[in-house]
This record gives sequence, C-alpha cells and structure tokens, in this order.
Amino acid sequence: MTALAITATGVDPAGPGGAEASPSMAAVVGAPRAWLRLEGAAVLAAGGGLFLAAGGPWPLLVPLLLAVDVSMAGYLAGPRPGAVLYNLAHNQVVALALLGGGALCAVPLLILAGAVLLAHTGMDRLAGYGLKYPTSFGDSHLGRIGG
Repeated sequence: MTALAITATGVDPAGPGGAEASPSMAAVVGAPRAWLRLEGAAVLAAGGGLFLAAGGPWPLLVPLLLAVDVSMAGYLAGPRPGAVLYNLAHNQVVALALLGGGALCAVPLLILAGAVLLAHTGMDRLAGYGLKYPTSFGDSHLGRIGG
C-alpha cells in the first residue's frame, strides 16, 4: 500500500520524501467533473440571488463578477504569489466568511462582497476553472487549462 503525503501542490502519491505530485494527477474527470460544474451553476445562481436579495444593484452584478479576476495580477510577481492571491479570491471559504460576518455584524457591504465572491467561484467552476497550483496559471485542481 502506498503512503500519501500532502505537499504544497497537493497530494503526493509517492508518499513522504517522494517526488511532488503533478497537477494533472489531481484533475477531476468524468461524472465528478460534470457534478462539480453543475454545483458551480448552482453556486453562481445562489450568489447572484443573494446579491440581489441583499439590495445589490443588478446592473453592477456582471461587472463586479468580472472584477474578482483582478486577483490574477498577482501572477505579475510570479506563479507562486499569483496562485496564492488568485486562490484567496477564488474560494468559497472567503466568500462564506464575508457573508457570515456581514450577516452577524449587519454590514450590508460585506454581504454583497461575499455574494459576489460566491457567485464568481460558481461561475469559474461552471466554466471549468479551478484553484491554482503554484507551478503555472494553467495548472488547476480541475485539470490543465487549455491542455
């Protein structure tokens, strides 16, 4: 039985001390990939609905959804810092923390920001874009972009 190790880029099937896992090994394929895309569509709809229900102006929803991708500017400093900044802006933990904090503290701006981030992560997953590995922008947990 092969031991698994967690590395900076994911799970290393070679075990402790082995070679780092290739991002392509972590790619999701087949029915699970389809389910993740369906889940992305649901998260996009839920985030957009929350934004509108919280009083967000509908004409700003699409520009705000696209503005999240400004986080790609981190790649100007290299793939590792780029992946960190991108992943901070493209995960549901941050989105849900903003939503929860905004609801708990009654801060509508936090609720709107959380809803936008949530919708954006759903939009990206629907399109097949995942969280990034520090090797290259094209290496994501859903597979190689453009590969």
